[in-house]
Amino acid sequence: MDDVTQFTPNLARYEALMDVVRNRLTSRAFRPDVAVPREHIELVLEAARHAPSGANAQPWHYIVVTDPAVKKSIADYFVAEATNRAKLKMKFPTPNYRGLETAPGFVVVAADFRFVRAFPVLLDGSDLDKKYQQNAERILLQSVAASTMSAHLAAAALGYQVWWVTAIGQDDAQKSLRPLLGVPDDLAIIDIMAFGVPAKPPYKRWKKTLPQIVNWGRFDMKNYMTIEEIEAWVRETRHKVMYRDEAKVDSQGCTPCSAFESKPRLRHSQ
Repeated sequence: MDDVTQFTPNLARYEALMDVVRNRLTSRAFRPDVAVPREHIELVLEAARHAPSGANAQPWHYIVVTDPAVKKSIADYFVAEATNRAKLKMKFPTPNYRGLETAPGFVVVAADFRFVRAFPVLLDGSDLDKKYQQNAERILLQSVAASTMSAHLAAAALGYQVWWVTAIGQDDAQKSLRPLLGVPDDLAIIDIMAFGVPAKPPYKRWKKTLPQIVNWGRFDMKNYMTIEEIEAWVRETRHKVMYRDEAKVDSQGCTPCSAFESKPRLRHSQ
C-alpha cells in the first residue's frame, strides 16, 4: 500500500540487545574470589522490577541470599534431591549442585499465587472456575518468568554469567526452603538465580533454528513432533544437548547423528 508509513527500526539498539541475549550463558560454578557488590544486585533486580505482568499484578518477590551457611543448606537440598532422582532411575542428567555454594550473587524467586484473583476467575469452586484458575496460574507463571528473564539479561549485560535453577516445585522443596528464607506459606518458591564470574569459560548451548520454531500464518506441521518422537528425543538426544557446547552438536541436536535422526519422521495428516 502506497499510503503506509514505513517505520525505521533502531538496529543499533537491537544489535546491542542481541549481543547481551546471545551471550547470556549458563555457568554452574563461580569464582569465589570475585564478589558481586550489592549495587550490582540492585541493578539486576531493577530490571526485574520493570518486567510486564498480567493485570500489572507484579506477583513476584526476590530474596537475596548472602549467608554462606544458607547457600550451603540450599545446595544440600538439591544434592539430596539429585540422589533421590538417581534412586528412582529417572535418568535425568543432573548438574553438580555444589556450585550453588560458590555463587556470589544468589537470588531466590518467589511467587504469590493469591494474585490469580487479579485475573478472570470466578472463585466459586465450580468446574468452570477450575478452568479459569488454570489459565490464571499460567498467566501468573508467565509474569514471573518475564521478570526473572529481565534479571538474567541485566546480569549478562553487566558481564556476569547466570545459573537458572528451576527444580524446586515439589512440596518437599517448599517445606525445606521456606523456613531457611522466612518465606510465608502463602508464597511459592519458583526458582533460584545464581550469578557471578564463572570459574571456567562458559559455552553456548545448542539452540533450534528459526525455521524450526517460527510458523507464518498458521502452524507448519513439519515442525510438529508426535509423542513417540518426543519420547525418542528425550531418550536419545536430551543428554547430548543439555550440557554440551553447541559447536559439538549438529543442527538437529544430536552428536553424532543417531538412529532417531536417520529414521523417517512421523507426520500427522493435515
